[in-house]
Amino acid sequence: MSTTPDLSRAEWVKSSYSNGAGGDCVEWAPATAATTGTVPVRDSKDPQGPALVFPADAWSSFVSAVKSGELPPA
Repeated sequence: MSTTPDLSRAEWVKSSYSNGAGGDCVEWAPATAATTGTVPVRDSKDPQGPALVFPADAWSSFVSAVKSGELPPA
């Protein structure tokens, strides 16, 4: 049994942290996250490319760390 959700019909949303200059373009599929408990994430510049899928609690911890400034800038 696969734990990877079917993303063929996922509705992707660009992260508010993505910049408008064509870089740092991250998308996620919130409806899939709500129904599967996993958070799919992909590079919006390569929509046919792979998506990474994270457990919801791990993604939540990551987002909290980004918002609080715990992670150094790239």
